[in-house]
Amino acid sequence: MYRFGGSAWLWTVVVISALGGPPASGVEKENASSASPSAPASAPLALGEAVPSFTFKDIRYLARTLDDFGAKQAYVLAFTSLDCPQVKRLLPKLKALDEAYRGRGVQFLAINVAPADSVVEMAYQAVKADCEFPFVKDFDGAAARAVGADRVGTVVVLDADQKLRYRGGVDLPTGQEAGQSAAVPRETLREAIEAVLEGKDAPLAEAPVDGCLIPAPLAVASPDRVTYSEHVAALFQQHCQECHRPGNTAPFALLSYADAQANAEMIAEVVHEQRMPPCYASREQEGQIVNRRELTAVERATIIAWARGGAPEGDPAKAPAPRAFSTDKWQIGEPDMVITMSKAAEIPAQGYVKYRYEFLPHLFQHDTWVQKIEILPGNPEVVHHANLASVHGVSVKDAEFITGFVPGGDPMVMDPGQGFCIKRGSALVLQIHYVTTGKPATDQTSVGLVFCRGKIDKEIKHFQVNDKKFVIPPGAPHHRVVAEQTFTHPATGIGMFSHMHLRGKDMTFFARYPDGTVETLLAVPNYSFDWQMSYRWDAGKKKFPAGTKIECVAHFDNSPFNPYNPDPTQSVRNGQQTFQEMMYGFFFFTDDTQHLDLEIDPATGRALSNAAEAEKESSGT
Repeated sequence: MYRFGGSAWLWTVVVISALGGPPASGVEKENASSASPSAPASAPLALGEAVPSFTFKDIRYLARTLDDFGAKQAYVLAFTSLDCPQVKRLLPKLKALDEAYRGRGVQFLAINVAPADSVVEMAYQAVKADCEFPFVKDFDGAAARAVGADRVGTVVVLDADQKLRYRGGVDLPTGQEAGQSAAVPRETLREAIEAVLEGKDAPLAEAPVDGCLIPAPLAVASPDRVTYSEHVAALFQQHCQECHRPGNTAPFALLSYADAQANAEMIAEVVHEQRMPPCYASREQEGQIVNRRELTAVERATIIAWARGGAPEGDPAKAPAPRAFSTDKWQIGEPDMVITMSKAAEIPAQGYVKYRYEFLPHLFQHDTWVQKIEILPGNPEVVHHANLASVHGVSVKDAEFITGFVPGGDPMVMDPGQGFCIKRGSALVLQIHYVTTGKPATDQTSVGLVFCRGKIDKEIKHFQVNDKKFVIPPGAPHHRVVAEQTFTHPATGIGMFSHMHLRGKDMTFFARYPDGTVETLLAVPNYSFDWQMSYRWDAGKKKFPAGTKIECVAHFDNSPFNPYNPDPTQSVRNGQQTFQEMMYGFFFFTDDTQHLDLEIDPATGRALSNAAEAEKESSGT
């Protein structure tokens, strides 16, 4: 199966209590419909009272508070879920109100309170609704309890001092007020916002909410029935150990019971939040994307129950045999050719290191067909990520991208009969982003190539759906950038990945077919600069007729609420440095009209049956 570079590096975790809820017998599947409604532990917050402090998680899984928005004239908190019909009617109204009042210092916020809803799907709900205000997650119900909300669809208005001024729906359903017109519901939320901005009490401070009850945290397996040896070790082997092992990029190993026990609290949190295993693609394209990393609901419940129940070991004799990992430093096996930086790069102890371009010391004397390519950092601690390209001459402006590296990512591996051609007269160049570690360091990165074997019929190709002329205004929370490429020939898709920098918020790939139909190919609704993962289709299955347009729609968050934003007061343009921005949708494919029928020498990667190449060499051109 074809794999191309991209994937993952930095972790940001905060250890908190991972999950509440009563124990249940056996391992139960998480199901929102089986959960009972939650009720506030005490009397609901009274109108005029200050809201007690509470936290929620943003689309980057970071804990946030209302104070992170800075001083506002009012706050509008809407409690949402993915499936409640009330929310589907609510979002367009909230979008319109946000557009009307954003300039007057009103901060809108959608707070997802459904335990079964993931952050990824919550973020995709915001993308589809085209809402500019943040969507966040209330994992433990703290936000709902703080304001006395017990139904999805509840909206509350807080004043500048975060005191409760309104609690109810967006409007008063028709027929609930004497003399009300059946066609025009009373806009109770708008009334409340206007009143708060004028320093007055809302005309109707409490109103009924026609929404689904907010469910309690989901029940999980009984802790005394789950042990590491019998239930958890096999899950770690299947889903975690590929990255969580010595010498790899994860922050700790998970090869033994001692490893797992020492990190049980952190494991419970990231599994409960569906942060791990990492996957930033919406499940709405689940039937097509074949390399998704995720746990089932039952598997998540099992791991959480084990961690919350004291992380017992159980009977070691019942644990599965340890998983064997290759001791070879190369994931692609021993390369046929290794090219290493001619001189070690020196990285300072601290500070920001600009991107470096390193030409590798080898000039290809003939077209060279490769089936596997891997970038191997000499010092993984300092190589944040790297891109590999082929280039003619000494300018990187016309470089042809090949693949990339991020810790935890895959090397470039192509299916039999397919290959990538490094053209005669080319050299390879690495664009490397180094990070400092608090002490001086060096790095000497290498690239390994495995030549093609047998016959090659298709050359792997790609195009970049990108825009280099955008300007993101200061403070813009949801700036839209669109680009497209058109197939001039029928093609078979291989896969995609998105690349933006620190203000990147989401990217969606669409196919606009010649018959007028539109298909969503991939949605990355909560893009992470630290987890730029590749997403692949099943080999040979995804077809695109000539004339198909591949469109990428991206949004950027240049607001102060973006915790990674270098400077929300500045306009932002395309650029190489991470304090600038990029908008690239990489799209890999093969040309259905191409039939090369090349026999490749496995010792050199040269095409033995290429008469034109032989003639070119004999003439010395």
